[in-house]
Amino acid sequence: MSAITPGAEMRKNRAGVMTKAETLIKALPWLERFHGRTVVIKYGGHAMTDEALRHSFAEDVVFLRYAGLRPVIVHGGGPQINAALDRNGIESSFTAGLRVTTPEAMEVVRMVLTGQVQRDVVGLINRHGPFALGMSGEDANLLTAERKHAVVDGEPVDIGQVGEIVEVQAGAVRAMLDDGRIPVVSSIARGDDGEVYNVNADTAAAAIAVAIDAAKLVVLTDVEGLYADWPDSDDVIDSLTTDELAELLPGLSAGMVPKMEACLTAVRGGVPQAHVLDGRVLHSLLLEIFTDEGIGTMVLPSPAGAARTEEGNA
Repeated sequence: MSAITPGAEMRKNRAGVMTKAETLIKALPWLERFHGRTVVIKYGGHAMTDEALRHSFAEDVVFLRYAGLRPVIVHGGGPQINAALDRNGIESSFTAGLRVTTPEAMEVVRMVLTGQVQRDVVGLINRHGPFALGMSGEDANLLTAERKHAVVDGEPVDIGQVGEIVEVQAGAVRAMLDDGRIPVVSSIARGDDGEVYNVNADTAAAAIAVAIDAAKLVVLTDVEGLYADWPDSDDVIDSLTTDELAELLPGLSAGMVPKMEACLTAVRGGVPQAHVLDGRVLHSLLLEIFTDEGIGTMVLPSPAGAARTEEGNA
């Protein structure tokens, strides 16, 4: 076998460099479009528990910041909360897909989200620079909620300190963004009744995206996107309008409902586009924002049409 000549090696290296340059140039239209714009990212699922994905997510967020975007992260922490409740001998129970949150459970939820999960996300991002600042929905009255009831057989059922967001005061988030920081928000809310509420992180992300006039909402999930005919097919819907999504919602699986409702709420509230992405894919955020093809499912305002367009893509 003949050795590679120095000239051939140089040409090979040059080809690799040119490929990298082409990739960067292809990102230019999206860099121009989203420079200075705010992107709200709901972070959760497998991307939050897998070590490689956790580091990849932090790198993606810092890349967005250096590329001139203004990322805001809203997170939950279901697996971590379940583990902490188990350690404390507190039973985890759900009614109509919602966690029953007793005062004892709420103490654990609050501790895990603001004291464990949030600190982990902030720490990973700040390995790359002094960017991330953590805050709870309680801080500066960012999120105000009222008690939410589950509905079972048409009747309301009390599920404890679970809240429905009724007001967003986003001044603190805007101030952080203006200071060049990356807000990391835990999905806890205050109530005018003096209670503290556990709120759905998808719902919180949508509410914050609307309040701060975000250019985009991104929801990371553990699936490729919204399936066209699950479980009979694994074909993913590339994009759809709010009206089309509203028609599909009643037939969606319980796990997808809050995520797609969040996208619907955000876009109907004025956010130009919302996306559901597979958080198990390394650098899925960058693939969606900076490539022509994009991944996952995109929700656009009606009657924009269901196809990805230059205006709606990633």
